[in-house]
Amino acid sequence: MSTVEKPAATGPGAAATHAVTNQSEPLAGYNVFTADRPLVEAVSREGGDFGIDTIRAVGDLAGRAETIELGRLANENPPQLRTHDRFGNRIDEVEFHPAWHELMSMHVSHGLHSLPWREPEPGAHVARAAAFMCLSQAEAGTGCPISMTYSVIPALRRQPEVAAAWEPRFTSLDYDPRMVPAPDKAGALCGMSMTEKQGGSDVRANTTVAAPLNGGGPGAEYEVTGHKWFCSAPMCDAFLILAQSEGGLSCFLLPRWTPDGERNRFHIQRLKEKLGNRSNASSEIELRGAWAVMVGEEGRGVATIIEMVSHTRLDCTLGSTSGMRAGTAQAIWHARHRSAFGKVLAEQPLMANVLADLAIESEAATVSSLWLARQFDEAHAGDERATLIRRIATPVLKYWTCKRAPEHAVEALECFGGNGYAEESGMPRLFRESPLQSIWEGSGNVQALDALRALAKEPAVLEPLLDEIGAGAEAEPRLADAVAGLQAELGDPEGIETRARRLVERMALALQGSLLVRHGDPAVADAFCATRLEGDWGNVFGTLPAGVDTAAIIERHAVRI
Repeated sequence: MSTVEKPAATGPGAAATHAVTNQSEPLAGYNVFTADRPLVEAVSREGGDFGIDTIRAVGDLAGRAETIELGRLANENPPQLRTHDRFGNRIDEVEFHPAWHELMSMHVSHGLHSLPWREPEPGAHVARAAAFMCLSQAEAGTGCPISMTYSVIPALRRQPEVAAAWEPRFTSLDYDPRMVPAPDKAGALCGMSMTEKQGGSDVRANTTVAAPLNGGGPGAEYEVTGHKWFCSAPMCDAFLILAQSEGGLSCFLLPRWTPDGERNRFHIQRLKEKLGNRSNASSEIELRGAWAVMVGEEGRGVATIIEMVSHTRLDCTLGSTSGMRAGTAQAIWHARHRSAFGKVLAEQPLMANVLADLAIESEAATVSSLWLARQFDEAHAGDERATLIRRIATPVLKYWTCKRAPEHAVEALECFGGNGYAEESGMPRLFRESPLQSIWEGSGNVQALDALRALAKEPAVLEPLLDEIGAGAEAEPRLADAVAGLQAELGDPEGIETRARRLVERMALALQGSLLVRHGDPAVADAFCATRLEGDWGNVFGTLPAGVDTAAIIERHAVRI
């Protein structure tokens, strides 16, 4: 193990103080994918091997020092709003640092916004998920427009003539950041705008209105007027939005340019000042008679746009998993290259306990997230069982994985001591990003209530999920006990909405435990069952019981360069 050593200053007038020693080197110059054993195993197990060359290539890019530096630059130079040009013409454009565009080009050229639609092979969603997780470790903000562009395709296909025009643009491997009409571009990106200031998650309270221009109905043209409190990635070429039409709340595709080549009446009021995700632009917008086309059945806007939301919720789970892997890798790397009290940090029992605990959480998230991506693959292939599992498992895993990310990030940061609190370490950015996925596409309460809604409206979702969880119970008594407890919880309808978070948490832990028992590393699975299921654990990371093979777990998750 090496440390950075620099000789003390010498020469005329130089006052030597001390050499710089016992500092860990930056974690760079490695393949993010091949260094992540749980991820490599999960890709193969869940059927994503057809995309292995793409994943490796993205993993190599993500671990390069140059790419990591692009991530820093994109976040330290956030986007700027340009409402007007120098002559006073309204333009509503967002200006980004060149680093942002380089990172976006990496995503797009490797198909992270489109792989399953361009190459609908078995395992395409798994392969795309793994590559997305790798590049997100270098920079997370670019994941927002990439995720929305990936997710819009199933919703657009509800309106075939609209999909025929836009799908080739949204699946192009050419990144074209110019603000020009979409037909003149090599490729396009899609955003989303649902929430309004008076409603938030209650999108049915939206007051934005859509007036028909040519009779109305699916595929027809409308003028949309209203205010959107959150519009993600306003630099995109088109947006899926919700608005009230004569038949009720409906879904529309609203481009930045009208069909006759004029700027649409899409006005950016301001960019949001956010806790994290600073490289990406989030905004408030006004629509003043903006041109749009209805997508899907009139009055069924939520049902249409939920096709997009379901996929972005998968990406929230992947993003949180990516952050946990990044925090685990960074913490282990630092602790293996720094000593204190005469011993390498990673070899000291208490620090080893913390590192192993972080690794266990990371592996549980990786195994379950790639498993969830496989359910998307199989559901798109027409598998009814996977469709049912996806309906319940998406909010369950989105809820739990995203809730774990902030606690994981702050513990990983603390492994660096004061160095972790300094911006140069990159850990503060990781921490600031960590709450985002839990809020985006429905906060924790929304996910918990959505899981209850699935159980109430589609009771058939429960049996295949319980079968999946129970598959590991015969080999693991602690998992069998967890399944019994879960079934008892499900069987008590009294006050179930109040208990929704606890119920969803138990479902997530039982599912992760089952997947680890069947597919994970034995030491990780044993420790997970002892702590997360049996309860031999404290209230923070680093409280694993005696007997856990922390050294083996750390070694499994360590990056070797």
